Amino acid sequence: QVQLQESGPGLVKPSQTLSLTCTVSGGSVSTSYYAWGWIRQPPGKGLEWLGVITYDGSTYYSHSLKSRAAISRDTSKNQFSLQLSSMTPEDTAVYFCARGPESDRYYDYDYWGQGTQVTVSS
Repeated sequence: QVQLQESGPGLVKPSQTLSLTCTVSGGSVSTSYYAWGWIRQPPGKGLEWLGVITYDGSTYYSHSLKSRAAISRDTSKNQFSLQLSSMTPEDTAVYFCARGPESDRYYDYDYWGQGTQVTVSS
């Protein structure tokens, strides 16, 4: 059973960079054909796919983030991370990490972390 757990700060100031880490157990971030993504849900809104890192380290991002996002991985720790720069209050959301295919559709992802609340406020 694959399990994912997000970790990171719950509060970020405007203009700062958010750093979140997802720790994976029961599976490997290097396993062929799987991808590991970040998805968020702002309050009162739907789920939004942010980006993904594939089993071979390729990365793809949502165009809406306008190059603010960077996803990386540490295979020795079986973790992958999201950095989101120039945070604004509009980035306030519950952030999820998830396993899926190489897809920008959040509903294609089959295993999800429980989510972590991130609030952007001074």
